[in-house]
Amino acid sequence: MAKGYWIARVDVTDLDGYQEYVALNAAPLAEFGGRFLVRGGPHEAVVGESRQRNVVVEFPSYQAAVDCFYSEGYQKALAVRQKTSVSEQVIIEGYDGSQPGQ
Repeated sequence: MAKGYWIARVDVTDLDGYQEYVALNAAPLAEFGGRFLVRGGPHEAVVGESRQRNVVVEFPSYQAAVDCFYSEGYQKALAVRQKTSVSEQVIIEGYDGSQPGQ
C-alpha cells in the first residue's frame, strides 16, 4: 500500500500565533501516524515562487493522511494556522511503481 503525504508551503504572518498551531497539530499527527520528512529548513526555489516554509508529512497510507486532515483535532489546529499564515497544502498518494533504471 502506498503511503500518503501532506505537502504544504507556508508564509507565517504571526510567529507567536503560529506556535499555537504547531502545538495543536502534534496530537492529530501522532494519532494518524504522521511524521515530518521536511519541516522548514534551507531551500532554493529553482522554478516558480517560493514561500518561507516547506513541509512534507508522511502517513502510513493516503487514507490516513486524508483522515488526519479532516479530523476534529487537526481542523482546530488548521483554524489557527489560517489566522497566522498564508499557505497551500495538498494531500497526495505516494508512488510504489518502478523507478528509472529498474
